[in-house]
Amino acid sequence: MPPTLTYEALLQHRGYHSLAGLDEAGRGCWAGPVVAAAVVLSAHAHATPALLVGIDDSKQLTAAARSAWYRQILMLADGVGVGVVPAALIDGLGIVPATRLAMTIALLTLPCPVDALLIDALPLPDLSLPQTVLVRGDSLSCSIAAASIIAKVTRDRLMQQADHVYAGYGFATHKGYGTARHQQALQELGPCLLHRRSFRPVARYCPD
Repeated sequence: MPPTLTYEALLQHRGYHSLAGLDEAGRGCWAGPVVAAAVVLSAHAHATPALLVGIDDSKQLTAAARSAWYRQILMLADGVGVGVVPAALIDGLGIVPATRLAMTIALLTLPCPVDALLIDALPLPDLSLPQTVLVRGDSLSCSIAAASIIAKVTRDRLMQQADHVYAGYGFATHKGYGTARHQQALQELGPCLLHRRSFRPVARYCPD
């Protein structure tokens, strides 16, 4: 079943009207940043659910569909914010705090105020805003699905750019995930500056 506006409607019924969906991309990768996005769908989008038919968890969409939805979301949203936390900071903070930092940055870069959050899986305990945390929220809430698409497309584009700087790792193909090709590249080339050296699969290739 595709995501809906059910959770958004429940929050609006409780008096919250400016709702931000939050999700991240790249949390489990061996290389590259963790990227989070915050999306505030417009009142027009909420009032016209047909505009959101076909939106889904970014992992369920093809790359072409994600790109098309990325453009559509920018037109349907009152605000889109993105937070990017690089590998070196992930190593320093740990992946969960780094993910929370990326989400917080995404919220801070929104061009509009929000009064409640819909978040995929990971609560933000340092924020006082009301939060609805949903496991697999990107498959339940249109706002979170929209954020998942923005985060995924943004991160994929960053990794495609990185492929030109750090040739030989295949970043444009696997985007930093732990594929067999990525592991082979690590064996042959060792880690580069984009690698998360605190992650065990990468740490084994780091010099002592």
